[in-house]
Amino acid sequence: MNRPNSAQVTTLLERSFPRTTRALLEKYATPAYQGYLLEAWVFDDEAERQRTQAAFKAAGVSACLRSAYKPLVHFFLEELSWVSLTSLVIEYPVLEHSPRRFLLEAYPLAALLPKDVTLRWEGVETSATHYSVKVERSSGNQETYRVAAPNRYHQDHVGEDQYSPCGWLRLTSPQGEMSESVIETDYEALYQAAMSTLASARWQSASPYFEELNFTVHLPSSDRRLAWDDEHISLSEALHEELYFSTLEYFQRQAGLALGDRSIQPGQIVPEVSTQGETAYLRVSLQPLDSSPSPRAAVALDTASQAIGADQIKQTLAALGGQALYATTRAGRAVEARYVVGSDRAVMISAGQHANETSGVVGALRAAEQLGAQPHAHFVISPLENPDGYALQNRLIATQPRHMHHAARYTAFGNDLQSQPLGQPFEHAIREQAFAASAAGLHVNLHGYPAHEWTRPLTGYVPRGFEMWTIPKGFFLILRHQPGWERAAMQLVEAVTQALAQVPGLVELNATQIALFETHAGALTFPVLNGFPYLMLEDADQLTPLMLITEYPDETVTGDAFVQAHTAQMATVVAAYKAFQTLALND
Repeated sequence: MNRPNSAQVTTLLERSFPRTTRALLEKYATPAYQGYLLEAWVFDDEAERQRTQAAFKAAGVSACLRSAYKPLVHFFLEELSWVSLTSLVIEYPVLEHSPRRFLLEAYPLAALLPKDVTLRWEGVETSATHYSVKVERSSGNQETYRVAAPNRYHQDHVGEDQYSPCGWLRLTSPQGEMSESVIETDYEALYQAAMSTLASARWQSASPYFEELNFTVHLPSSDRRLAWDDEHISLSEALHEELYFSTLEYFQRQAGLALGDRSIQPGQIVPEVSTQGETAYLRVSLQPLDSSPSPRAAVALDTASQAIGADQIKQTLAALGGQALYATTRAGRAVEARYVVGSDRAVMISAGQHANETSGVVGALRAAEQLGAQPHAHFVISPLENPDGYALQNRLIATQPRHMHHAARYTAFGNDLQSQPLGQPFEHAIREQAFAASAAGLHVNLHGYPAHEWTRPLTGYVPRGFEMWTIPKGFFLILRHQPGWERAAMQLVEAVTQALAQVPGLVELNATQIALFETHAGALTFPVLNGFPYLMLEDADQLTPLMLITEYPDETVTGDAFVQAHTAQMATVVAAYKAFQTLALND
């Protein structure tokens, strides 16, 4: 891959940040603190925290370094003995503005415990941020633990009030005198430096403000895989999410737009957060757009174990035949579709709007191959609507293959293609051409969402604007319809969910993920039909009378889980196409 040379890069900031664990050692591993108990909560991995504890011990200072991120989960992984556990009662703090916030932070604890351990959660309205863990063992012994969860009130980068996990220091003298204080960790300082750099930079008056705004970050802390599904604990992934969405929010606020407005076009925002080195490092720079190819070897579609290459997508489309449709991207990549004409009612099939949701791309192509073999097939397929984002996804997974990489979600303009104005030559134009050519009554729009927990720990923990997506809850459907099409929409949902219930493993996947979701996030608010949650919404502005949107927890999955994902996407398209042919329509 060709990356820009130094002459093409403008560096806005470059600096390192002393590792908090080492700074604590330098200050407190001294004769003056011999006999003290030092407790610190930092954003670092277990290995580094244990090394630091050992160094303190050698200096005559008792120390316990804990994780400031997901402290209850780390308590169970690192401090509590699981031997002979029979029951647990966990009290968690209930915040007025976010009642289940600390229950979410405990995810996926309920799934990690042995199945024969009973667990009860009890919310407690309190201003103190700690958990109380009541343990009962098979011997009859009972124990109670207080698990601190340090947080601080602050205003974030757009002036919103937040209550966020933070670094914390507690010192207890040999005489029992205790002092506590917030400490700014290296993790927090790096993020704040990045946000300050945005605020101090001079941006041009008209958007896009840049081609690529790059955050190159080295974090020394390693990811930790958990013994449940696709879950892991990753400070580097969480920092990617903070840098990406905080930057979007900064430019939304600067433009006078609402936070979360997807029409903003700042340019392509790229946090590249790698796990390396001994100290945290940040470089903020402006770079040219990356238009280089990202080749991958072709694979059999039905057994594809990860995202396929752009060349294979193009070749598979060409093999379908039909009329070729084209749009372009900011980086000059082609957005392609094929219109296959037949006597059936026309259906539009799309995927890759959010390019880090990759199972839909394979599922759409597999479905198109099936439909194309039918004698009266009538459809338009656009399997990769956001090629610039897809290329970025391929670039990012080269170093962090297990991360969700939401920087690849939107176009190189920085906007969601769904929000692009009509009549432009860019990504959304492929849908306009598809509708103009086919007059389709149904658009099947394949999407995904994170297959493991999504957090923003430095701005309140729960991702702003994406609260319903923070943990997996199975494969579900969203049906948008124009006014007067509600009856047809309901018929379509009934037919599709009946067909999906026959796909091996799907109903079971949903039941398992929904049960854990409801434990940590509260009751599912969607109706459920044939084992599949769904949501129906009226939308007078969409192109087609009906739009069926899939949401599969596919971000980061590979192997058999990815095959299951694109099989579900394919089955949805085929079932929706079939059902649409016999619906009672308003035409």
